[in-house]
Amino acid sequence: MQLLVLNYSQACKWQIQILARIKKSGLLANLYVGSALVGGFSRLGSFDYARKIFEQMTARNAVSMNGLMVGLVRQKCGEEAVEVFKETRHLVDINLDSYVILLSACAEFALLDEGRRKGREVHGYAIRTGLNDAKVAVGNGLINMYAKCGDIDHARSVFGLMVDKDSVSWNSMITGLDQNKCFEDAVKSYNSMRKTGLMPSNFALISALSSCASLGCILLGQQTHGEGIKLGLDMDVSVSNTLLALYAETSRLAECQKVFSWMLDRDQVSWNIVIGALADSGASVSEAIEVFLEMMRAGWSPNRVTFINLLATVSSLSTSKLSHQIHALILKYNVKDDNAIENALLACYGKSGEMENCEEIFSRMSERRDEVSWNSMISGYIHNELLCKAMDLVWLMMQRGQRLDCFTFATVLSACATVATLECGMEVHACAIRACLESDVVIGSALVDMYSKCGRIDYASRFFNLMPVRNLYSWNSMISGYARHGHGDNALRLFTRMKLSGQLPDHITFVGVLSACSHIGLVDEGFEYFKSMTEVYGLVPRVEHYSCMVDLLGRAGELDKIENFINKMPIKPNILIWRTVLGACCRGNGRKTELGRRAAEMLFNMDPQNAVNYVLLSNMYASGGKWEDMARTRRAMREAAVKKEAGCSWVTMKDGVHVFVAGDNSHPEKGLIYAKLKELDKKIRDAGYVPQIKFALYDLEPENKEELLSYHSEKLAVAFVLTRNSGLPIRIMKNLRVCGDCHSAFKYISKVVDRSIVLRDSNRFHHFEDGKCSCLDYW
Repeated sequence: MQLLVLNYSQACKWQIQILARIKKSGLLANLYVGSALVGGFSRLGSFDYARKIFEQMTARNAVSMNGLMVGLVRQKCGEEAVEVFKETRHLVDINLDSYVILLSACAEFALLDEGRRKGREVHGYAIRTGLNDAKVAVGNGLINMYAKCGDIDHARSVFGLMVDKDSVSWNSMITGLDQNKCFEDAVKSYNSMRKTGLMPSNFALISALSSCASLGCILLGQQTHGEGIKLGLDMDVSVSNTLLALYAETSRLAECQKVFSWMLDRDQVSWNIVIGALADSGASVSEAIEVFLEMMRAGWSPNRVTFINLLATVSSLSTSKLSHQIHALILKYNVKDDNAIENALLACYGKSGEMENCEEIFSRMSERRDEVSWNSMISGYIHNELLCKAMDLVWLMMQRGQRLDCFTFATVLSACATVATLECGMEVHACAIRACLESDVVIGSALVDMYSKCGRIDYASRFFNLMPVRNLYSWNSMISGYARHGHGDNALRLFTRMKLSGQLPDHITFVGVLSACSHIGLVDEGFEYFKSMTEVYGLVPRVEHYSCMVDLLGRAGELDKIENFINKMPIKPNILIWRTVLGACCRGNGRKTELGRRAAEMLFNMDPQNAVNYVLLSNMYASGGKWEDMARTRRAMREAAVKKEAGCSWVTMKDGVHVFVAGDNSHPEKGLIYAKLKELDKKIRDAGYVPQIKFALYDLEPENKEELLSYHSEKLAVAFVLTRNSGLPIRIMKNLRVCGDCHSAFKYISKVVDRSIVLRDSNRFHHFEDGKCSCLDYW
């Protein structure tokens, strides 16, 4: 019994002392003593001693050979175990156990294909000699060998041909199926085993539960959990850990915590799973930290998995204080040079805006950098709106020959789409082509999204049609792109194509479809699509879908129906919906001001510091000529100390980005800009343009309103572009919604200068060409 409590080094020391005494006494020649020593030293990993004893033994048998082989197998030295068998098989009488151990050795080869080849040779010998029918253990060994070597089909075949099967046969088959990702078959085999009346081992139960987790079958997992309780296997710490993983992976945090609280014994894996579950669930960080502190108080030291889970928890908060404290613990426990931990630190510091720390860690990593490290840095730069640095890092990766994966390209393309940097996005596209990744579905979908958000819906459409494979994101990006550009009919036709292709829509798909209906005024069709979400596809509408419906009614001027629709909604309207209502009332030219006031009151209660709420209410009053109410709203805005976001427009030229605000006098070429603006104003008036002074939302004289409208930021931007010699389309970005007067002016400008103009405002794209807009004045 004393030997059981000795640690590894003590056990080795003890056995060496025993060996010395045995040598002196001459008992080494005894077959049984020698075999026992060979087995003992092998199990402790002291192969040199075990081999020396084996070689010095005057008499050897299968037991001594098997003992040496078992020790080698346990230490994952399969090749050496096979060599021992080959060298000794003619010196001893080999028994059935020798072949079983030999098969287990084949499963521990460094190169599994080589192990499988050797295992098949043993299988062939067993068939020729009838060994596989002589003892069930040989069949079990074959199942185990094939499963561990990745040849699950041969494992199934052996299992199917076995005349007699014991619990080990079933357990080996179930475990092998789970390990080879045949999850459904693993669960079916477990259920079949239970029908035979055989008792599953904890390994079979673990494999069944693991397969349920991989399949996401929580009900089946709970049933298996119940069986484990009845069989008394749930107290095994490995089974409990698998249950924790099952509930964590299926987002059942409460059940996960309940299992954890019931565990009599916990190991480090148990603590790590619970901390990881709290991190993945988005639960409070304090809860995850409390579990971590409890783990420390229980005497467990954190390892790399603990720290990675903790950093994932903290990074969701984008806070630096906790990140620094965890980093200090990482240094204390001397795991700072672990690649996975460094990557987790990069992600954590990147999300909390501390790119200097990221750069320091990244530079220190040097040769330890992998794809995750590079991608974390790029994501960090993009998250902190440092697109130039992100692009510089992409170029550096390419110069160093570092492989750019799909995630890298998709991340950068997403950033280009967010800020509508077409030129940058096209450069990344070229890199993807050079890396032979253009046909990848993830990159292809990101390209469709980028081109549509950068104003090139033609490129997005062309690329989408050339994609060899499309996923849900591809379809959603293209449908949303068409909707955003005012091509609602194309969006709805594509939705029909999507359904015919067999791809089921999701919630995001319907946001695009309903937006398309909204932008082209298809009210009845929009409601039909909205109803089909629940009735046809079983999708419960979310707040964004209700917002789309409110927008649909508002754009169509159905203000009376909006109030009725909101009152019947099964969910409580949030900020997005009330703001959509207020925006609809702004377009109503003074109609339904009571509804607008109600929406404004809700917004002031829910989001009091947002200037947009005051601006929308002020604009609603101004559009109806209620100047006193407008002035009162402006006064309330000043008293609330909230600031309105200044309207600005920008264009990207070869010499950089040029930004303009209304009445801008800061540009170095202001003289040329205002001269061109005056020239344009005369030309478009001659062509029939009449300033729409109702969009000058101030109580001024008509001529003052006209002057105010003429200096809007988007007009200054287009005038600036026209001071340069070019025939290319003019691309303008605006941070707010374009006003009606500028929209009218741009139609005339596109005609008199014979240039296409693409304007992206906060809501959508407008394509002006030959005096017309793609929105057909429905926006």
